Amino acid sequence: MKHIEVEQKFHLQNHTELRERLKEAGAKKLLGEEHQIDTYYNAPHRDFLAEPNVSEWLRLREEKGGASITYKRWLPFETRVKTHCDEFESELSDGEAVRKLLEALDFADLIVVDKHREEWLLDDVVIALDTVKDLGSFVEFEYKGDAQTVPEAHHHIEQCIAKLDAKLGDTHTGYPHQLISKHREQTKRHK
Repeated sequence: MKHIEVEQKFHLQNHTELRERLKEAGAKKLLGEEHQIDTYYNAPHRDFLAEPNVSEWLRLREEKGGASITYKRWLPFETRVKTHCDEFESELSDGEAVRKLLEALDFADLIVVDKHREEWLLDDVVIALDTVKDLGSFVEFEYKGDAQTVPEAHHHIEQCIAKLDAKLGDTHTGYPHQLISKHREQTKRHK
């Protein structure tokens, strides 16, 4: 399933408890805490926010030691609940040059997600413990194995979650969705 991302995201009250469960389950720590700045862009030729169910993003990620650019198109496209996405990602040698390139081509900044992330691997699932500025604490479970179908990948994630038996909060949409919604609500209140 190259270029297909399957993940599940949850609010999380307690990173410490989940971290302990990961250790007990034999998970391998992949990343210590990293600071990531993700800038999301809207395209000049197609408004990503025009659809009632936002289904695509262009992201520039900057972190210590590098940068990457990613396009995601969440599927099924017409539905509110998405099960997976096409994901095209590439590392960059010069994130600032790409930022200037996007600006020169009239790509508009939508939102910036400022987060601290710690990653673990359990079986074929990467577990990211995130603390997102202005949003709080979350966990993302992303399948990285050799599943042949999206339902099979979701099944592996569900098995991982069950194995951890951790207290997870509600599922959530992506961070840009949440920050854009929060910004819109604040703008309405101040009018």
